Amino acid sequence: MSQRLVRLVWDELRRNPRRIVFAESCTAGLVAATLGKRPGISEYLCGSMVTYREPVKQEWLGVRPGTLKRHTAVSSATAIEMVRGVMRKTEEADWGLSVTGHLGPGAPEELDGKIYVAAARRRGRSRIELVVSECYHLSQRTRLRRRDEAVATVLDLLLELLSNDR
Repeated sequence: MSQRLVRLVWDELRRNPRRIVFAESCTAGLVAATLGKRPGISEYLCGSMVTYREPVKQEWLGVRPGTLKRHTAVSSATAIEMVRGVMRKTEEADWGLSVTGHLGPGAPEELDGKIYVAAARRRGRSRIELVVSECYHLSQRTRLRRRDEAVATVLDLLLELLSNDR
């Protein structure tokens, strides 16, 4: 499924070029790596910051300690701060997406298989506009399948956003 989404994202980027950056936690860079399989994607893909641990989310992306304490790393608030942080660090990016979640095993029941995805776009040189922040409940049961489902979820959202940004 991901390769079909990669082709659709690629086609959309070629029709209307934009640059994209990611902040990834639970996917450990797999969203960018999946897009990176496409020759020529470097024209559009700025990169991805993999921030698995809370201190790295704080240091690299500027996620506030209070947000992590109040909402945890697996939350909409954290996903929003992650995408804003990666957009601030990547001035050439037109779009940013972040993903954080708990793919298991060992997740607390209320977080098991739950991911949060946020997306933002740049308006002008300095204004970053939050476009969406969504919670998804993954249907797959194993960690690896959930990871693939999370990647597909992010790419599907990216495709929707790019298609509507003409």
